[in-house]
Amino acid sequence: MSNREDARVYTVLMNHEEQYSLWLKCNEIPRGWQAVGKEGQKAECLEYIKNVWKDMTPLSLRKG
Repeated sequence: MSNREDARVYTVLMNHEEQYSLWLKCNEIPRGWQAVGKEGQKAECLEYIKNVWKDMTPLSLRKG
């Protein structure tokens, strides 16, 4: 996309380990991931993840 701003729409995903990822909204969500209800431009979604993902330790390690 060179020097142009990325205007694509992303969705925030979370897996069973409570790890987050960005995914282009136009693509099918991969198996093992689910949308958390946040969509928008890349910077907006990254800011959301920054605010909600406080502990990057996978859920299985936090429980065990």
